[in-house]
Amino acid sequence: MTKFTDLNLNAKVLKAIEEAGYESPTPIQAGAIPPALEGRDVLGIAQTGTGKTASFTLPMLSLLARGRARARMPRSLVLCPTRELAAQVAENFDTYSKHLKLTKALLIGGVSFKEQDKLIDKGVDVLIATPGRLLDHFERGKLILSDVKVMVVDEADRMLDMGFIPDIERIFGLTPFTRQTLFFSATMAPEIERITNTFLSNPERIEVARQATTSENITQGVVMFKASRKDREATEKRKLLRLLIDAEGEKCTNAIIFCNRKMDVDTVAKSLKKYGYDAAPIHGDLDQSQRTKTLEGFRNGELRFLIASDVAARGLDVPSVSHVFNFDVPSHAEDYVHRIGRTGRAGRDGKAIMICVPRDEKNFEDVERLVQKEIPRLENPLQADVPVAEEATAEAPAKTDDKPKRTRSRSRKSDAPRAEKTAVEKPAEDKQPQAEAPKDPPKPEAQPAPMQDERKAQRGGGNNDRTPRGRGRNDKRGGNDNRVVGLGDHTPDFIGLSFRERI
Repeated sequence: MTKFTDLNLNAKVLKAIEEAGYESPTPIQAGAIPPALEGRDVLGIAQTGTGKTASFTLPMLSLLARGRARARMPRSLVLCPTRELAAQVAENFDTYSKHLKLTKALLIGGVSFKEQDKLIDKGVDVLIATPGRLLDHFERGKLILSDVKVMVVDEADRMLDMGFIPDIERIFGLTPFTRQTLFFSATMAPEIERITNTFLSNPERIEVARQATTSENITQGVVMFKASRKDREATEKRKLLRLLIDAEGEKCTNAIIFCNRKMDVDTVAKSLKKYGYDAAPIHGDLDQSQRTKTLEGFRNGELRFLIASDVAARGLDVPSVSHVFNFDVPSHAEDYVHRIGRTGRAGRDGKAIMICVPRDEKNFEDVERLVQKEIPRLENPLQADVPVAEEATAEAPAKTDDKPKRTRSRSRKSDAPRAEKTAVEKPAEDKQPQAEAPKDPPKPEAQPAPMQDERKAQRGGGNNDRTPRGRGRNDKRGGNDNRVVGLGDHTPDFIGLSFRERI
């Protein structure tokens, strides 16, 4: 069996490893450290939680044991996608370099530039940074990357997939062409691998497990959940999460609950607090001080539930996480491997439970296709409350439906007398005009004669005007306002004038 003493590491580094309690390297460490010590480029792919950080930390420290960094010119560079992962890598360097006189600087957002500038001005051997903050320092003229001898990209696929490709290309262009490059990740999609070929020169590929495989000591399960009503989905889904936590009982000592969206992280955290669960959120919109405090509380056991976005899925090492709950199915299947990799670390047993709603079934199929195994379906705890739920759902529609029914019945009763009245009154109204019409037959016939005489007077009294155009013009000038609206029961004489002349 291979031991760290067989890997030609620096003696002081070996001493720090022994004091940390490690004797034998993991497969990825045993495969990556020898070629890294030889100065070759390395592409390391292994399951999360298998010690990839030490795979590049230990050889880097051995190579940097001799020499000294100059001001603003770091000798090595480690790029990480998130602040938490960068801080974790910095802790690993502190652990393994305590017997070496090497300096380091951590460049991450959310921290003052002033303290970081002081460290860079003194000169650092190891520079650990996120791409954005690194370029900020470079553009301010505080950093020179022409002396970088070893460059590491941790969680390489995530770095290249999160929109960091332009930044990574620019940073690589600022470093010497003769640098040594190390890429490490748990997943490496083919399209991402083609991009890495432009950054690596004849790399040594170490793949200790099939890409995107999950650890065998992690028990996986999924609950296929469909809400009783669409507007109740969020509420019932949070209730399902609480039931799943309660079902685990004392086995669930602590857990990370992953959500796809930051707003859901805050909502789930508030909901769990409301029902008496010890929970706190962590995502990219929070202040760095708050994120650090929350993560430290979770690591120390002061916090039981950490509600997180994918910012906490990559590389965070909390050895004693017993459970991982996926409140949402991840949009990218690779994220599922990283999420559940937060449990079952260092040989421990872990459990990962996921909630899948109908709209996430396509993403769930992508996850099963990636891991090449069927994730066992778990029984929905809400089904135990089916009678109660059915009663609630049965009562709710009944109450809502009763109102319109009552209004309809009342309206029918109230409308009935009205209909009878109208039915009785209408014939009376119809009879009155029929009875009264014969009494005054001359009234409608008496009106056209004077009107016709007036029009003739206005036209000059002649019957030779074939059209009433003259009258219309007089109307426009403000002459005559008496206009024929309808013909009534007779035909006025002027309509037949043109016909008579033609005949």
